[in-house]
Amino acid sequence: MPEGDTVWQTARRLHTALAGQRLTRSELRVPRFATADLTGRTVLDVTPRGKHLLTRVEGGLTLHSHLRMDGSWKVYEPGERWRGGAAHQIRAILGTAARTAVGYRLPVLELLRTSEEERVVGHLGPDLLGPDWAPDIALRNLLAEPSRSLGEALLDQRNLAGVGNIFKSETCFLVRATPWLPIGRLPEPERLVAAAKRALEANRTRPGGSRRLYVYGRAGSPCPRCRTGIRGADQDGRPTYWCPGCQSGPSP
Repeated sequence: MPEGDTVWQTARRLHTALAGQRLTRSELRVPRFATADLTGRTVLDVTPRGKHLLTRVEGGLTLHSHLRMDGSWKVYEPGERWRGGAAHQIRAILGTAARTAVGYRLPVLELLRTSEEERVVGHLGPDLLGPDWAPDIALRNLLAEPSRSLGEALLDQRNLAGVGNIFKSETCFLVRATPWLPIGRLPEPERLVAAAKRALEANRTRPGGSRRLYVYGRAGSPCPRCRTGIRGADQDGRPTYWCPGCQSGPSP
């Protein structure tokens, strides 16, 4: 599933391509909004909010999308072949005279009034990569349920927005605790918030697919810190990775 860094990169790419440009083509290929036409409107900005994308256009409208597991937005130059997937997977097309943005396999796509954005993102905690980032609020949210595991608490977007399964494992590695440790038992829990921020910041400008990862997806490889073999297991049905040598706490 795309995480905060990927969504941030997608928003930047879409903003660069569309912001300030008038739409010459607009197609929303979902039944509820199939007749909506944004042609002629100027795109104002594309803003990431956690794992959500908000494309704002003049007239007080926002196109809200979420990538979930395998959704994506691709940007193409005029005449360039579209390579993001089969034609039947296209859910949105936003074209200008210079570029065309195509949304593939988008499980969430809706058009709403910009004034109603809070309806779709108002439940989110502070955005780790957003201007609203507030570490004190994120920490308070996380500590509201001290018996909750670090992994579960980090994935709850109501606590802080942007961490997915990859950065759950990476953040726990950075604070030397297993993802199964109850958050109330973590010494200096503010370190967890700082580590999550650091992990996403370090990767948000790296090209897609080239994340700097310590443990995720590296089961059997030596820990970069202590050389113990990294382990992998499921946590609530999600693949999870940790080092049994330098991360303390319970584990399967």
